[in-house]
Amino acid sequence: MQFRQQALSKLQSPEEIDLPVRFARPQGWLVLTVTVLFVIAASVWAVTGTVSSTLNAPGILTHGQGSYVLQSPVAGQVTAVLAEEGKRVAAHTPVLRVRTAQGTTVVRTLAAGRLTTMVATIGSVVTTGADVASVERIARADDPLMATLYVPAGSGATVPVGASVDLTVQSVPTQQYGVLRGRVTAVGRTAQSRQRISTFLGSSQLGEEFSQHGQPVAVLVQLDAAPHSKSGYAWSTSDGPPYVVDSMTPASGAVHLAAQHPIDWLLP
Repeated sequence: MQFRQQALSKLQSPEEIDLPVRFARPQGWLVLTVTVLFVIAASVWAVTGTVSSTLNAPGILTHGQGSYVLQSPVAGQVTAVLAEEGKRVAAHTPVLRVRTAQGTTVVRTLAAGRLTTMVATIGSVVTTGADVASVERIARADDPLMATLYVPAGSGATVPVGASVDLTVQSVPTQQYGVLRGRVTAVGRTAQSRQRISTFLGSSQLGEEFSQHGQPVAVLVQLDAAPHSKSGYAWSTSDGPPYVVDSMTPASGAVHLAAQHPIDWLLP
């Protein structure tokens, strides 16, 4: 009852209009000013500023014309290997000599290119249709290298043609020679199956590797030329590595996507 009486008496008493008004302390004004300035600066940056992002994807250096798997037309034992892995071969070049029950058969290339993988060895037994080698198609000796990146299908639409790409090449120490420079020239419209990737690269292992997280989209990257460098291509360092980079070398690419205003992320 005592507290109730005090409350009633306070309500019945006139307003205390003679008490001085307490204004905010200087420290409070400082905090408020800083907060307002920060909000204004953030708003201006959100409208006028830009933020660039990158998309990372695995890939491989090729000549852009694909590869094919050479298969044995007969069953028998390999008695001689007639071509060297890593060397250029012309069309119909002898690759293997196979001894069969009917005699000796020579296995030849189908088209000109570079012998990237030799599966068969002397003394091994092959069956009809067995894979014995992989050949990367190369029309001319001076065909330039290109990079094929395999981007997740859901991210393919975000990659613009002409976007700059930094390529980390597996055979080149990045800390010493930097990254390889290039630009996107084409973006695939359909997702690539494991079988399709294997057929294009001439390797079921690569097809499995590039499709392990789902069917990707192929992005073709043209390398920036630099005739003064040993490799013939531009690197983030002045000269790049003092040797030529081979095709079918694994690489990973960082695609620089178009810059966006931060406010675009908030607007529908």
